[in-house]
Amino acid sequence: MQIVYAYYQKGSKDLKVAENELLLSLRRSYDLYHYFLLLIVDTTHMYERMIELKRNKYRPTDEERNPDVRMRNNRLANQIFKNESLLKYAKEHGISWADDMDFVKKILDMITVSGIYAEYLKNEEDSYEVDKEFWRLIFKRIISNNEFVEDYLEEKSIYWNEDVDIIESFVIKTIKRFNEDAGSKQELMPMFNSNDDYDYVIKLFRQTLLHGEEYRERIDRHMKNWESERVANMDLVIMQVALAEIMNFPTIPISVTLNEYIDAAKYYSTPKSGTFINGVLDSIVEELKAEKCLMKN
Repeated sequence: MQIVYAYYQKGSKDLKVAENELLLSLRRSYDLYHYFLLLIVDTTHMYERMIELKRNKYRPTDEERNPDVRMRNNRLANQIFKNESLLKYAKEHGISWADDMDFVKKILDMITVSGIYAEYLKNEEDSYEVDKEFWRLIFKRIISNNEFVEDYLEEKSIYWNEDVDIIESFVIKTIKRFNEDAGSKQELMPMFNSNDDYDYVIKLFRQTLLHGEEYRERIDRHMKNWESERVANMDLVIMQVALAEIMNFPTIPISVTLNEYIDAAKYYSTPKSGTFINGVLDSIVEELKAEKCLMKN
């Protein structure tokens, strides 16, 4: 929807350029997924450097001389560090926190003052599952929905403005899926689950733009007393994409499409957009059925 919105705002009408922009935005989101996994590695390495610095002070305290190294030895972090897929992707796409050590230090500080960290150190069970659960909780309760994290990432890449939450959930799922026996060959989540997903994205995008005028004319007819100039541009985009899905994907139930795009309207547009879009799309669906242009429920 964001790329479709930008397509109309720019007025270039170059479908190939827009499609490349869509694929780039998806790639950047996948970059973020790998950045988050590397954050576990770099935070752990920074923790290791800090305890070594304290240990080598001129007059270290007993605690600094004999630090708790449990987080340094975290099995999950070490497994991620050696993950072949992550290492390959990071090398091919230049993914690194090397220029963001202040951010990594801030994350480490938040971790080490947290109750999660304190409970982790006190836990008498020393196992892979405990190590894995530690990082799952860190992502779920400290990194996810963290305003500092989101603001920093949005400044780092404009492509991450709306993607942070969903990518954080992917990382949590990935941590839960990790298995000690898989070692360095643990599979990460793919960019697309299958070729069908890729085909869906491209087809939906192309149909949305190729039949844009047709869809917008139909939308205009059903806005009744609403003038298109007074309707939020994002509302028009949402309805246009929804129509493309309704008319070109016979296996997706109409109710599923409507629910998805009404939810999107509540998030991306105005408070009243969901109700407005629901009414317009319902009316269009009835018209399409009457015209026998729609043979699904």
